[in-house]
Amino acid sequence: MIDSQAIIDPSATIGENVSIGPWTVIGPDVVIGDNCQIASHVVIRGPSTIGANNKIYQFSTIGDDTPDLKYKGELTKLIIGDDNVIREGVTIHRGTVQDKGETVIGNHNLLMAYAHVGHDSVIGDHVIMVNNSSLAGHVNVGDWAILSGYALIHQYVSVGAHSFVGPAAFSYHDVPAFVTAFGSPAEPRTINKEGLKRRGFSTDQISLANKAYKLLYRRGLSLDEAIEAIAELGDDTVITVLHDSLKSSTRGIIR
Repeated sequence: MIDSQAIIDPSATIGENVSIGPWTVIGPDVVIGDNCQIASHVVIRGPSTIGANNKIYQFSTIGDDTPDLKYKGELTKLIIGDDNVIREGVTIHRGTVQDKGETVIGNHNLLMAYAHVGHDSVIGDHVIMVNNSSLAGHVNVGDWAILSGYALIHQYVSVGAHSFVGPAAFSYHDVPAFVTAFGSPAEPRTINKEGLKRRGFSTDQISLANKAYKLLYRRGLSLDEAIEAIAELGDDTVITVLHDSLKSSTRGIIR
């Protein structure tokens, strides 16, 4: 399952039933879980831990140093969960000691061709990054979020769960949960109704999300007033997730 022309450092740990293509380089302090498929011409550097059942396509560079100028060669990490698909030419950098020192990617994510995950970023589960979308350093992306092709996310920005960032959009403020954002700079358009339908949210929950969106963007309320009004809508998951994403914002939200 491991091609004879792959170059694997003796200190790397390779799980069971792993396939590795020719001319792939796996460096020291790399751990690869069971049942991973790694194509040819992939570079994986450590310290990096990659879980089980991941598929990594050709020409991806995983776990390399960040080009951030404050990085001076410190020992930092990349942690990737299970069941991710990392397509052609994706780049994922390790963290920096100025933050938590690690970049983290969860489970069941799809990173399409030439997507970039910058240092110290955290991606949840079931996230889709379409071709050429990019995260600068210190970005947080919530579960089920979708970043369309060429979408750019500024450093320290949070992209909320179940949100949708449109093609070629540029966001330098936080995108709340459930919100669709388009344009450069990114602006809110509506809730991600279609995404919520696909993920099994009920008609009542979608209606509730829409009410919360209108309080946030259509009633002329200040952010603090909108957060308070949204909290009064109840304790459904839709409300708590949106409320938490608003309360935790540090860069301010798109408006």
